[in-house]
Amino acid sequence: MHPKDAARDAIEAAREALIELSHRIHANPELRFEEQKASGWLAEALSTAGFVVKTDVCDLPTAFGARAGSGPLHIAICAEYDALEGIGHACGHNIIATAAVGAGIGAAKVADEIGVTVSVIGTPAEEGGGGKILLLDRGGFDGVHASMMVHPAPIDVAAPPVNAALGFEVNYTGKEAHASSYPERGINAADALTIAQTAIGLLRQHIRPTDRVHGIISKGGDAPNVVPAHTSARYMVRARSIANLDEIRDKVYRCFEAGALATGATMEIVERESAYSELRSDADLAAIYKRNAEELGRILPDLGPGAERFAGSTDMGNVSLAMPAIHPMIGINSLPAVNHQPEFAAHGVTPHGDKAVIDGALAMAWTIIDAAMDEKVRARLLAGKTAYRKTANP
Repeated sequence: MHPKDAARDAIEAAREALIELSHRIHANPELRFEEQKASGWLAEALSTAGFVVKTDVCDLPTAFGARAGSGPLHIAICAEYDALEGIGHACGHNIIATAAVGAGIGAAKVADEIGVTVSVIGTPAEEGGGGKILLLDRGGFDGVHASMMVHPAPIDVAAPPVNAALGFEVNYTGKEAHASSYPERGINAADALTIAQTAIGLLRQHIRPTDRVHGIISKGGDAPNVVPAHTSARYMVRARSIANLDEIRDKVYRCFEAGALATGATMEIVERESAYSELRSDADLAAIYKRNAEELGRILPDLGPGAERFAGSTDMGNVSLAMPAIHPMIGINSLPAVNHQPEFAAHGVTPHGDKAVIDGALAMAWTIIDAAMDEKVRARLLAGKTAYRKTANP
């Protein structure tokens, strides 16, 4: 039997369990670094499938590593399973996680036959927290030659544009006073934030089309009759690359400084995590994945020029700078609903969402097999060489 047929049989045998696991994670959304249930269920599923599983890896309680096979070529499949505040699995991480388990099961079936070691790495806190960056820094990807994952989206894309991003918190401190009787004795921290937001609005005329600035006010004051002395905001900046990220960050920071200067409030900016890098898709792996996804009947359109304007961000970008990697999007037929909308979360447990779990698992398992059996690609991956794409799609 061809290895790809054996992998398909293994994934088909696990179909019902995978879909049930996807629905269970979807019904129990957990935020970054709190994914106790999801990580436990995923680790249990992999252990049952014969993987050697380690939990609490790299001092991250909800991270895990599962390994099968003993071949010289080591390929990792990344699982994400954190949810979004208030809207649950509106980015479809239940699909990502279970597709990763399925791909691991399929690839493990033939791992020794094709000379690979297969790892499924549980990576917490993609939605702010940078779990993969922490794993990279602490050795969680040591020895891995290439990595991959699939991410649900309205449509399929083999090598999507992904921007660099940085999240931070801004805190203003002013002085309380009675807002009616003694307003002159107060320093209004809410005004500082208003001035900063106005400055950011004016700045938008002078940034690159692919730059993004967005955020929320997390604390605006305590009472309407008290001059606000403490306000906070959580913001993000994005750029096409890490190289461009510093420029937009510095411009936005100056807008927040303007708020402090104008009102007399003091300001503190705290960067809570490392910057997310742009994603650099490996050309060979992206092309192999595209071919396999199309064999499953999926349509992967060419997004054409300007696709970068619609890019999101992920800590998988940092992985892609460290090793050959891909992060294709797998469609769940959700339009007009798009990622980070409650309506998109609902699509994660529809028949289209379930199909994405199985197709994603198959396409990744087949991509591992094809890469391992292609002498040129295999040799390049073993040598630690990358082949980055210059365009959005293969």
